Amino acid sequence: MASRRAGEQFILAGRVAVNGQPVRLLGSKIDPDHDQVAVDGKLIHAKKLVYIALNKPVGCVCSRQDELDRPTIYDLLPREWDTVQSVGRLDYNSEGLIFLTNDGQFALRLTHPRYGIRKKYLATVEGEVTPAMLQLFREGIFHEGERLKALATRMVSHTRAKSVVELELGEGKNREVRRLFESQALTVRKLQRTQIGKIRLGELKPGKWRTLNAVEIKTLISDL
Repeated sequence: MASRRAGEQFILAGRVAVNGQPVRLLGSKIDPDHDQVAVDGKLIHAKKLVYIALNKPVGCVCSRQDELDRPTIYDLLPREWDTVQSVGRLDYNSEGLIFLTNDGQFALRLTHPRYGIRKKYLATVEGEVTPAMLQLFREGIFHEGERLKALATRMVSHTRAKSVVELELGEGKNREVRRLFESQALTVRKLQRTQIGKIRLGELKPGKWRTLNAVEIKTLISDL
């Protein structure tokens, strides 16, 4: 309906009524389950909060509109969820778990670096990744003037031709996983985000979504 500042102006101007009575006192409290709030005589209804887990496939972007007219993750959702926004991003060539919501506070808390919610990625790398490289990632490196660091690493498999590595990150800087390997002259051929906080991708197929339940939402918030 309005930003908080604009809402305060509505109240001071006498445009807001609770149960039919004008309210001009800032900070007045209501019970949203029982009280009726109106602005200029029109009843206001609280929006239903939606929390979605999506397995983003390769070949789509996380923007609502793309200047190259590429498919977006929003094309995968029902039209009635046109108010949700992605919580963070995955690049065009990456896949895996991403959340979408219309709860701005939830999105902010999950993306703000201060909270450092952990995310796990599975990277398939062209060439051999060595234990020394993974140690370097855990210690932190500087790349393009920015410090990159993995909180944990695990070698899943490796040969001279190909390595599969699991990494756990806390901040999720732009293209951080790819840049870690680029610093060692290695190229990531496949990148999948498998976990955010305690929520795992599980059996969710590429392009499919599900809603988070109340316990999962509480778990994510309690991690912060």
